[in-house]
Amino acid sequence: MIPFELIKAFYEANLPPATWKGHHLVAPCPICSRLNKEKPGQLAVFLNPESYFRGYFKCTQGCVPGGYHIYFGQMQGIEGRLVPGHDPEADAYALNRSYPTRHLGPEIDKFCALMGPEQLDYFARFGISQATLQQLRIGFNGRYLIFPYIQENGMAYAARCIMPDKPEDYFFHGNEAFFSGEAALFNTQEISRCEGGALFITEGELNLLILKELGYPAVAVPSTDALIHLAPERLARVEHLFLLVANTPEARLAARDFAVRVGFKARILSWPSQVQRGQHLADLAADEALDTKKTLLKMIQESKAFSPFTSPEKEHRQFVEFIDHEKGKAIMGLETGFAKMDSHLEGLRGINILGGPPKAGKSCFFMQISTQVAQRRIPVIYYDFENGRQKIYMRTLVRLTGLAEKKIVSAQLTPEEEAALKKAQTQLEALLSHFRVVNDRQLTPDTMRRHIDFIKHETRKDELLIVVDSLHKLPFKDLTERRTGIDSWLRQLEAIRDEHRVCFLVISELSRGKGGGYGEKPDLSSFKESGDIEYSADNALILMPDWDPMAPTAAQQRRSILWVVASRESSPGKVADYVLDFPYWRFKEE
Repeated sequence: MIPFELIKAFYEANLPPATWKGHHLVAPCPICSRLNKEKPGQLAVFLNPESYFRGYFKCTQGCVPGGYHIYFGQMQGIEGRLVPGHDPEADAYALNRSYPTRHLGPEIDKFCALMGPEQLDYFARFGISQATLQQLRIGFNGRYLIFPYIQENGMAYAARCIMPDKPEDYFFHGNEAFFSGEAALFNTQEISRCEGGALFITEGELNLLILKELGYPAVAVPSTDALIHLAPERLARVEHLFLLVANTPEARLAARDFAVRVGFKARILSWPSQVQRGQHLADLAADEALDTKKTLLKMIQESKAFSPFTSPEKEHRQFVEFIDHEKGKAIMGLETGFAKMDSHLEGLRGINILGGPPKAGKSCFFMQISTQVAQRRIPVIYYDFENGRQKIYMRTLVRLTGLAEKKIVSAQLTPEEEAALKKAQTQLEALLSHFRVVNDRQLTPDTMRRHIDFIKHETRKDELLIVVDSLHKLPFKDLTERRTGIDSWLRQLEAIRDEHRVCFLVISELSRGKGGGYGEKPDLSSFKESGDIEYSADNALILMPDWDPMAPTAAQQRRSILWVVASRESSPGKVADYVLDFPYWRFKEE
């Protein structure tokens, strides 16, 4: 940041006849004199050391748009080394567009001439003067208001045409290459005028005009969705960025995403309590009962530099809430319904990755755990890419009834079996309010986050279990990216675990041993394409069958051993033996 005293001394040295009026240094405008204006204006420089807008100058006659000391030095032809903050090696930002030979200059002149009393009265409702409209070259085509998108070279190749009082009714006119992306920025020349100073970024041209009328420099995007195209490099020479977006969660989220890219120089303004959801600066300006300038000034004063970190106060409050939430619990994490597993792991916490050879019962094991969790009214999202939701529901029904699937579908049930089935169906119906199966083959981490937000909101529960069956079936762009795709998903699961405080059960495949089998001693290297599993898993588990699938009695005697091969909190080793009660698809812990 450029020291205030250097800026003050610079203006005093280059405005010799100036006088002080409060925090303003006022002098006959030297730019007007140089341009041979008939009626030279007064140039006022705002030099409040406590303000973000210190060093901003403006001519009462509007000979040139307002700006900061670096821009003043350029207008006056002052040698760069004498201008505070001047960097002779700084590269100007180059727009990724080729300027065409044809521009909208003649058309804009015609549109400006069509501005009549009715249009001026419309803008006057928001406190916008004719001088401000002329400076930004706002026009009218007989039906729509015309806002030219003038580029850095001073030419407009596109204009946005908006119906008064109907901002949703608009279209772009001109060269299509300038309708979107980084070229779709209104009043873009303001950026270079604000080097070494502060700048507003808002949405919508009307809100920008209000800011300009209030004396603030600003640029505008057509909507907050367009913030993604505004490159931080383009704003590198601006010291402070004030983001003024509509009072909606979507707009604020877009502003936060932009602030993350820009860093601490960004400040997202918060609306006072009297501003309703969906409103913007134009709604304040149109309300005669509100003092727009005073309200905006207070918002600026209360703004804080954007931080990617949670405030210390919030961190402490969340930690205290976490301790209070865990008090009195027999175990630290979620109960699985298996006593030895819960005792060994202290319940399910973090990311738990379960490996095992094909047909070892991994899916069945997780189905049982997840439905037992859901029966305790803890929400579960089951991302299934292996079995299909009908098979999951059927096996759950089989487990609840103690009736084989063939028996259920045969419709030949005894009265006792009919009663058991009816009771189980009632249990399953109640369970489904907390147990959601998702088969989305286009699943993304962002979609998963939306699912989490929804089910937490719907169930009013903070605890949540997420099952992924399986890690190797998660959507990747293509098979050649399988290894990097797995690692990428693991990074995303880590982030979701930390952001939303959820627990994961994730099924993974195992690699074959030297002999082509899976019988070697289980360890972390057993996981197929393990990648970052050893770093991401809070618990790495392996379910290893202790039976011969080729034996005649294999269908009836399916015993498996659960091993902890790595853990952040627990000791590695054997957890317990589990016998599958076939054909009822339920494990019994021995």
